[in-house]
Amino acid sequence: MSKFARFGPAQKTRIANVAANGKAHVDWKDVDALRRMMSPNGKIMGRKRLSASAKEQRLLSQAIKRARFMALLPFTSATL
Repeated sequence: MSKFARFGPAQKTRIANVAANGKAHVDWKDVDALRRMMSPNGKIMGRKRLSASAKEQRLLSQAIKRARFMALLPFTSATL
C-alpha cells in the first residue's frame, strides 16, 4: 500500500457556484479561490487541469481578468 492510497482521491475544487435559478456564477472578488485556479507564474490553468466545462472556463477567465484589472490579482509572477 502506498503512503498516498489511504487518503482517497483529491477533492475537486468548485469552479462556478450554481445559483437557485440554475445559472453559474464566478465571483471576481473571491481572490483566494481565483488564485487556486492560476499557476505559480500567474497564468490561468487550462480546462483539462481544472476539469471545467467550456462555459465555466470562460466565466473563470473573465473573473480573473476583472480581478487583475481591479488590482486584486497580479498580472505577472513577480508579485506573487
